[in-house]
Amino acid sequence: MSALDHDITHRPDYAMLRVRLQKGQQVFAEPSAMATMEPDIELKAGLRGGLKASLGRAFGGESFIVNTFTARNAGEITFAPGPAGDLVHYTLRGQRLFLQRGAFVANSAGVNVTGSWQGAKGFFSGEGLVLLQASGEGDVFFSSYGAILELDVRDAYIVDTGYVVAFEDTLQYQVTVLPGLRVGSKIKSFFFGGEGLVCRFSGQGKVWIQTRTINPFLSWVYPFRPVKRNSS
Repeated sequence: MSALDHDITHRPDYAMLRVRLQKGQQVFAEPSAMATMEPDIELKAGLRGGLKASLGRAFGGESFIVNTFTARNAGEITFAPGPAGDLVHYTLRGQRLFLQRGAFVANSAGVNVTGSWQGAKGFFSGEGLVLLQASGEGDVFFSSYGAILELDVRDAYIVDTGYVVAFEDTLQYQVTVLPGLRVGSKIKSFFFGGEGLVCRFSGQGKVWIQTRTINPFLSWVYPFRPVKRNSS
């Protein structure tokens, strides 16, 4: 496993990833994530892991194309995720890590990122039928809107579906409604994605949650939008 020399700055509001590559070393990233790079780093865009893996990433909310950055000589590159928020590093040692749609930023050689079919529970989670799955050995970096908190689950834990960023494959999860909701509220939650849908995690492992989600923010901003009025 070839670990990347890196650091994460400007956390948690506008996090950036800085990677220092040695000659011949590579890093793989989502298109448009690169902010700066030195001239000795070469960029190549294309499929990675074959057509099936690329389709899996696309269904998981990421780009069909992956950018490969290779250092001809030692050089530095920085990445800036799209959302205004946090960024986290995780080391894979043969296990799997599941990510919400749009969370992937970059990974080292030895890591494969593709989609993982979640069936009906993926549909009801509000995040789509496919989650992203990172596997192999190496470094993976993921981001979110808002700050990211790491939680250790030792038995059971409940998280609103909109706040789940990532979780380890040692955890099992079930999407359900928040206990105590009335029947009408439960129906609304299932079919319209309303308040009350939660992930009930069980087992032992880590889950990462975000401190903000984009939809409540947009709802808060909406009344302040400029409105064009008729001159008559």
